[in-house]
Amino acid sequence: MRLISTIVLCCAALCAQAQQGGQLPLRYQVENTGAAFAKPAMPEASQLPVIKDLPDPLKGVNGFSDWARRRSEIAALIQHYGIGEKPAVKKEHIKARMSGDTLIVDVTVNGQTLTLTSEIRYPKTGKAPYPLMIGSSMIALPRQLFDDRPIATMNFHEKQVNDYGQWGKHHERGEHNFDRLYPHLKDNGAYSEWAWGFSRLIDGLELLGPEITKIDTKHIGVTGCSYAGKMALYCGAFDERVALTIAQEPGGGGAAAWRYSHLQDSVENLDKTDYHWFLESQLTNFHGDSVYQLPYDQHELCALVCPRALLLLGNPDYKWLADDAMLVSAKAAKKVWERFGIADRMGWSIVGGHGHCQLPECQWPEVLAFLDKFLLGKDTNTNDIRVYSKTLIK
Repeated sequence: MRLISTIVLCCAALCAQAQQGGQLPLRYQVENTGAAFAKPAMPEASQLPVIKDLPDPLKGVNGFSDWARRRSEIAALIQHYGIGEKPAVKKEHIKARMSGDTLIVDVTVNGQTLTLTSEIRYPKTGKAPYPLMIGSSMIALPRQLFDDRPIATMNFHEKQVNDYGQWGKHHERGEHNFDRLYPHLKDNGAYSEWAWGFSRLIDGLELLGPEITKIDTKHIGVTGCSYAGKMALYCGAFDERVALTIAQEPGGGGAAAWRYSHLQDSVENLDKTDYHWFLESQLTNFHGDSVYQLPYDQHELCALVCPRALLLLGNPDYKWLADDAMLVSAKAAKKVWERFGIADRMGWSIVGGHGHCQLPECQWPEVLAFLDKFLLGKDTNTNDIRVYSKTLIK
């Protein structure tokens, strides 16, 4: 009798979780739902414990009601030890307008103004307001994926915030447009600043509204490839208004677990990435075997997207992308979506036989399924999108 009662209770719990999963938001109305939570303690790097396994993204989480707090803790750790602070911006500091099909957003902080511009490309089918896919730097996905769908597109021009690489006499760390507004954040890595700029585009779209922009801000996606694939992941992870994140071949510093790539040769691991993108202290504090003292790993960056939708795209032909480490990270992150009964909102496709950032037709179905479901609201099956080359670790 006890066994039967236990089985009944377990089934009831699973059913409740599944029902909860169907009700969980696909996106939020605010950039950061965890803004009100206190930041966790941030010990000096030398005082951090050694964690050989991937840190647990669900630590202290008993149900979805705990996730906002845990998510805010992970976000704070990534900013403090990895990329630098992404500062919040009050709505009254944002002004926006349209010039033809071009969105113009002015952000004024500390008496300094930064201007973002981006042309919106409207679809030839459907009716406004349209879902929107934003390219981080550009959209590397084939244009054909969007031509027959009522999805608008635009690009976030990251150089308006922080020049790629931060190289050259006039492009040192701390000498960019972002730094005029936030001189105290001159040590930031580029990814926190780019994520900040991306969010200001969404602010502008929301401020003007669909009557002016023709954009449905409840269905916004972000995508990019290579260094911009990392950028897309950070942008989607740190703005909860984004419904769909597609990170294409992001490599090290994107979805690939630092702990795992540390064990591999000839890959973009923590010691061998571009440190203009990150805090210099990340390399100083966590190089070599010190990576095991990093209090988070990239699977938790991926998990920040939950309960929203995430698709990771890889290409194992390019060893430096560390797709073995990305697969390890993807499987670890997936457990967060599974915990909340929404496993269909996260998937990956890691397939070779094509050039870098040149999505082959064999991967189109996975991308289209996520576009149709999470931007267009179609009843598309995304439950089993876990594709990877047999040459990768199982």
